[in-house]
Amino acid sequence: MRVYIYILIAAIVSFLVRTLPLTLIRREIKSRFIRSFLFYVPYVTLAVMTFPAIVNATESPVAGVIALIVGAIMSYLGAGLFPVAVCCCLTVFIVEFFTK
Repeated sequence: MRVYIYILIAAIVSFLVRTLPLTLIRREIKSRFIRSFLFYVPYVTLAVMTFPAIVNATESPVAGVIALIVGAIMSYLGAGLFPVAVCCCLTVFIVEFFTK
């Protein structure tokens, strides 16, 4: 019975998070601060969920951090998703091979 209560509470909270902004804000948001905040929320959320997975997905957290740095540098230099992924995988492979 408790499980159903938890599911109901989760459903209500999820529903309110999605519907309250639509019902409370009826006009265009003109504040530059709020607009920029809302623009970056998805990116920050994705980063917060991805970073621990990158570090913990490898046998050695050091390999994950080094691969993250390599990937960030390659992305900054304009490399596409596939080359970045391949280089990050190779980085993890090489670092873990030499640290064992």
